[in-house]
Amino acid sequence: MQIIPVASGKGGVGKSLLSANLAIALGQAGKKVVLADLDLGASNLHLVIGQNAPRTGIGTWLTGRSTFSDIIIPSEYENVRFIAGDSEIPGLSSLKVSQISSLIKQINALDADYLILDLGAGTHQIILDLFLLSPQGIIVTAPTVTATLNAYLFLKNVVFRLMYKSFKRGSNAEKWLKQLKKDASSLQRLYIPKMVEEIKQVDADSAAVFTSRMKIFRPRLIMNMIYDPKDADKAQRIKRSCNQYLGLEIEHLGIMYRDSLQDKALASRLPILIYKPNSVLSQAIYRIAEKILTSETVLFDSDYMPEPINTDSFDFLEEEANEDYYLKMSGLEDLVGSGTLSMGELAEMIKTQQYELTQLKKENTLLKSKLVKAARQGFKI
Repeated sequence: MQIIPVASGKGGVGKSLLSANLAIALGQAGKKVVLADLDLGASNLHLVIGQNAPRTGIGTWLTGRSTFSDIIIPSEYENVRFIAGDSEIPGLSSLKVSQISSLIKQINALDADYLILDLGAGTHQIILDLFLLSPQGIIVTAPTVTATLNAYLFLKNVVFRLMYKSFKRGSNAEKWLKQLKKDASSLQRLYIPKMVEEIKQVDADSAAVFTSRMKIFRPRLIMNMIYDPKDADKAQRIKRSCNQYLGLEIEHLGIMYRDSLQDKALASRLPILIYKPNSVLSQAIYRIAEKILTSETVLFDSDYMPEPINTDSFDFLEEEANEDYYLKMSGLEDLVGSGTLSMGELAEMIKTQQYELTQLKKENTLLKSKLVKAARQGFKI
């Protein structure tokens, strides 16, 4: 079974659109497909494939109200089964370690040719672990500055997570990495290839394990929502940045033009492949599916155990927040340094964020005034 986790790093770039329609395309090719909505807390994949909200899903299984086999339901599309998420569950990050371990065990045991996992946006450790269930995950992005930055940051976080999971507990490499993480600003200054060279000096065996897994790890990039052929250049720039700063080879899987027909398809509660199979967007998805069908299924080595870590402690949350900040800053430097982002694009992004902050402040002030007015009129708040 080829597991295909689909991530975005940022919401609103067409991750669920791709997941749903890719599952249908593979099913039409005669392959057994399971499509799973793991964007817990914001589950809406059933809408994209045109199904009513299922009565059972990840949430009912986690709460013991159904078995895992109960939540694997047939879809209206040939060879495609569906596992619904649950908008009542706060999100993957709120799940216990035992729940995540059980989920991973269940999805690894599924009987299918392809398992497509529609993951939530962001770089939480659990999302990274699910992305690393396969060396062949897909990252969906768009040519906007923020989408490009978030796609690169997601891949950078994934590489750091793979490094962490490649070092045995108590090894010199793990001690070196923990010491480095105590001064999170050091992460900002070190590129992965340079880190590997330093790790070789303290623990050659651990460095060799990580290097071998990096050779297997081949995430695939899709550039969505492009208007102009020049927008596709961003994918090649991200690829160069990953190679230069992360020591990571990624595959450019394809591009998808923005298509107004997608909105009409969604309003009609039909996937675009069904609504208009000859549309530009549908043909792009079919090309992507064809590449996947002709690709060989690749797995990490047998010693790789994607065990989730305990994220319950406040110490972990503080450490993760520090890492996120410094990785984000280093990501900006990487993309500007490699020419993926120009200084003009960076300035435009900052202006946009400043505008959004100003609007939020105005909304906050308005809400405060309404609350004060309501309190004066004697309403209970």
